Parts: sequence; C-alpha cells; structure tokens
Amino acid sequence: MMSQSPTNLAQGIDILEDSVRSLDGELLNILLRDRTTGKNILWATTDYVSYGPEFGEFCEITPELVTGNYAALIQPRITKTQSARIGRTRDKAEVFTPSWICNKQNNLVDQQWFGRENVFNTESADSWEVTAGPISFDGCEKDWKAYVDAQRLEITCGEAPYLVSRYDTVTGEKIPLVRRIGLLDRKMRIVRENTGTPEDWLIWAQRAFESIYGFEYQGDSLLLARENLLYSYIEYYCERFRQMPDVPLLRKIAHIISWNIWQMDGLKCVVPGSCRPVESQQFSLFDNDGLCEDGSTQCPGCATGDIRRHTGVYCRIMDWRSECSQTFLSMMKGGRP
Repeated sequence: MMSQSPTNLAQGIDILEDSVRSLDGELLNILLRDRTTGKNILWATTDYVSYGPEFGEFCEITPELVTGNYAALIQPRITKTQSARIGRTRDKAEVFTPSWICNKQNNLVDQQWFGRENVFNTESADSWEVTAGPISFDGCEKDWKAYVDAQRLEITCGEAPYLVSRYDTVTGEKIPLVRRIGLLDRKMRIVRENTGTPEDWLIWAQRAFESIYGFEYQGDSLLLARENLLYSYIEYYCERFRQMPDVPLLRKIAHIISWNIWQMDGLKCVVPGSCRPVESQQFSLFDNDGLCEDGSTQCPGCATGDIRRHTGVYCRIMDWRSECSQTFLSMMKGGRP
C-alpha cells in the first residue's frame, strides 16, 4: 500500500497533476485517455493557445503539458481570474452551480426514487442538515443494491459538482466527506452503510462508480472532473480502510472514470471538432447550398442540424453490466447505433 495520504494530492481544492503522476506513472495517462478515439482528450478551448502550438484548440492534452513547468496550468473555475471566467461564460456558456442548488436538484431525484422527501438531508436556506443514522429503504420498491446500480448522468458536467461535491464550485469552500451531496457521494454513503466486509465494500464501491456518467466539451474541465472522481474514491477508501488504495485498484477505478466521464460536443454527440466536409459528387451550376470554399460540402449533420448525419466520430460509452460499449447517440430517441 502507498504511504501517501490523500491530502498530499491536493493543494486547497486543486488536485495537482504532478501529484497524481507521482502516485503511478500510468495513472495520469489513463485519466487523459479518450476511450472513443483511443487517443487523448482534446483541449477544446482556445484558453491556452498562447503557450504554444501544442496547446491548440483541437490538440491532445498530454501529461507533459499539465505537469512540470505546467503543473499549475489547469485550475478549477473558482481559482481562475475574473476575466477568464467571464470569457468562458461568454464563449461556452460555462456557468457553475453552487452546492446548495445541486443539493436541491439531487434531492428531487431521490425524492422520486424513494417516494419521500429529506432522504439524505433536509434543506435550510442555502445549506442543508445531514440525515442522521442509516438511510432507510423501508417502503421502497427496490433495495439498496438497486439504488447503487441506478444510472445517473450529469450533462455538460464541468468539474462534476452534481456527481461529487469535494468543494463548492462557486465559493471554493471544501466540503467534508460526511456532508457531501453529489449523486455518487450518496451512493457511496449507501455502500458504507450496507456492506459488512471489505470485499463487499470494494465490489459495491466499484459498481457505484460504474453507474454514474457525465460528458463535457472542454478538456481542462473534463480532466478536473475525472480527477475529482478519482480523488473522491481515494477519500472514501481511506475512510473505510485507513490507508491508501494500491496502484492496481487506482488504475481500475481510473479506467472506469475515463469511460464514464467523457468528452463530447453535446449538440452533436461527437468528439469535439471531428466533423469534416464531404467531397461533392455532383451539383448544378446554381445549386451550391452547403458548399465550402474548396468545393467540398459541409458535414451533412452540421449543415442540416440532423444529429444522425454528422461525419464526426460519435462518442461511445460503456455499459458495465454487459461489458459492451455503445454510442451515446444510440441511447437517444431516434438515434442510431
């Protein structure tokens, strides 16, 4: 087992990529992997282009570009400059939600699932009071295992505040483990309260991570989200076992996270920037709608708004129960495999 404590991985709310890399040379590589393309996730933002050509909008993020001299390059939104935050809001509609609102909305999900209010906590103004004692499943149609396995998705997840609430993304305040309100945090509480052996905890903690999903366009936010999930696992593991998880286990969890928290253009269901023009076979002298300057035609999906006709790479996600991947689009009404 590792001698490091989880607090060594972060300075304040930020998880340093150098620290993640120091745990295991392969761990950061896994967190940067795009499972659809087999390459790395993309920057998908122009915020870093001033650092050089390798920081271009659709260039891959490699470990060397976020460690060493660039160790503090990627920062949570709350630590960015005011001008940078305004720019992200203007250009990509990036607006993060305070934890008390995330809690309200997550409570509505659980109210429907359990058939009653105030399951995990009771709201009070812009805070909440944690429910004491184990969560009861009396009167529920399903048991605690079904709750852990229930699939949850955070769209345009940013740093994933609806899934894991390590900190308030608006105030930057760190949230103690016992007070966390994310969808995955709630599952981990259920795992803690209902597993009696270390083996059961490991099985159901993994299933909890397999059940939550999120997608994000911008690569820096996506990496932060993945790190937040991995670090949350470390914290819950340390709470249960009073020691750090070993490298093979961390790699397994990171592998799951890299599948479930993926990079996607949410309007197209494709890898950002992957749509390409198609060569024009024939067209009349005057019928040149959709033609690009070089004589090729636009991506049919981009030209028509038809989400099923994009030439880009449709993103794939993993169904862990069947151990098969499928396109995210295939899960949508009217989508295709």
